[in-house]
This record gives sequence, C-alpha cells and structure tokens, in this order.
Amino acid sequence: MPLYHILILALVQGISEFLPISSSGHLVLTHALLGNENANLCWETNRMIDVAVHVGTLFSVLVYFRRDLLSMMGGLSDKTSSGFLLLRNVVIASIPVVIAGYIIHKVEPSFLCLVEIMAWMTLIFGIVLLIADKFNADKTLGQMNGVQATLIGLSQALALVPGVSRSGITMTSARFLGFSRVEAARFSLLLSIIAIGGAGILSGGKLLETQSLSLGTDVLLAVALSFVSGWIAITLMMKWLSKATFLPFAIYRIILGVILLGLIYSGSF
Repeated sequence: MPLYHILILALVQGISEFLPISSSGHLVLTHALLGNENANLCWETNRMIDVAVHVGTLFSVLVYFRRDLLSMMGGLSDKTSSGFLLLRNVVIASIPVVIAGYIIHKVEPSFLCLVEIMAWMTLIFGIVLLIADKFNADKTLGQMNGVQATLIGLSQALALVPGVSRSGITMTSARFLGFSRVEAARFSLLLSIIAIGGAGILSGGKLLETQSLSLGTDVLLAVALSFVSGWIAITLMMKWLSKATFLPFAIYRIILGVILLGLIYSGSF
C-alpha cells in the first residue's frame, strides 16, 4: 500500500475513532476514494491496516487517560474506592462486545461487507444521537450502577455493524441514561481500551500468518501516525464537550449518511 494511503488512513482513523461519527464508515469511504481495489470491509489488506490504525488510537487512549487507569488499577486493592467502581463498570460494559466480536470474527457474516449498511447506520444513529443530546443529563461516572453499565455495553456490541460507531452509540446510550456529555465521552473512551485491544489481538494473529514484511512495516507506520492524530482528537473533543454539545457531530452524520445513500442508489458508489 502506498505511503500516502497509510498516512491518510491513519489520520482519518485517529480523528474519527473517538468522535461519534463512525470510524469504520470513514475508513471504508477513504479506501473507496483512494481507489483501493475492492474497497470494502472484507478486503484482507484493508482490514489489517484498519486494525493497525485502531491499535494506534488505543495507545492514545492509554496515554490520555493514564490517571484513570492508575486509579482503576489501585481499585484492585480497595473495593470501596472510585477506581474499583470505574473498573467494575468498564469490565461489565465490555463483556457483550467481547462475546459478540469473537462470534463475528469466527462467522464473518457477509452483510458486514455492505457499504449500504454502513451508510444507513451512519444516518440512523446520527438521528438517535441528536435526540439523546437533548436530554438534560448531568450524572457522573461515580453514580453509574451495574445495570447502566450493562445497557451501555449491550449498545456497544451494536457497533460491530459498520456505521453505527462504537464511540457514538456508547455516548448516545450514556446520554439517554442521564450522564453528562463529558462523562459519557470519558466512559466511552475507557471502553475503547478493551474493545480495540481485543480486535487488535484477533487480527494480529492474521498478520503473523501472512508473514509479510511489507505489511508489517505498513502496520507499524499506521500505528504511529494514528496514535498522534488520536491523541489530538481526544484532547480537542473533551475540551469541546466541556463547553458545547454533540449537535455538530449528529448533523455531520446525518448529512454524510444522506450523501452516501444518494451516491449508492444513484450507482455512483
């Protein structure tokens, strides 16, 4: 894959992974615009590079939320601490996507390869985000219980369908459950650690099976570039949500979904 393709993909992933706009949808669209052959979610090289840029963004989450992670690790020795409560809820909310992700990895249903599905999900869940953002919600993660964590986790499993957006659906669910925008985003980003890490482990095995030095080099470059862009995206989004709303992201999704469906049904894409 050309170097500039990797650069563009890494930037797109880094920016879109943590914004509620569907990174998988943007990666599919980017592959198509770059003219990559058979640009869909089932093209093996695309999938390997896409997982690589996801892993890069995982590192950016680990760096940005290092204090939360230290607090969660400290909670292992103090079950009355806020760190333990946060760790418990992250683990509970991650169980559904781990199970569903493993099943999909084994079955590989063909509908996940359809760009049309991705476009519809981008539109539909953009509208849902718009509705959820109107809720007057101000709960903190310290007030989250196991049932709420489970509900957010079940919604995260839906993000295995391209276009739904893992960050988008978890933030949306948290808003419906009464959590503030910043806290909804914070919990969503912490959930990405297990979700993205699991995907990286599953597909990392495939990378080793290819025994391709070229692909391996591409992966390392993609990881580094997506790490930098991901960290910047997280920083800017958290600052934005402390003062503003999800409205721009919801509107963007709706417009993108409409455009994509128009191109698909007109035969242009």
